[in-house]
Amino acid sequence: MDIRQTIGWNLRRLRVSKGLSQEKLALEASIDRSYVGRIECGMENVTVSALEALANVLEVSVAELFAEVGTNSSRPPPLRSGRKPKK
Repeated sequence: MDIRQTIGWNLRRLRVSKGLSQEKLALEASIDRSYVGRIECGMENVTVSALEALANVLEVSVAELFAEVGTNSSRPPPLRSGRKPKK
């Protein structure tokens, strides 16, 4: 797995664990939603500024986005589609 795929994998894992959609994450990080999608797919050479903004929204260190992915790790599941129920 190359570094772009590692960052994308970790971004998706952290985003899903926080219950955030790509759109919500992008909005809070002030970046484009399609950019978040391309990062998660490992198709984007993400900037340091974007990494910092994403890590801040996810409340993690930037280093956590570079964490090694285990060989037996399964892909994080997608969030349920549609709007979340109001609390």
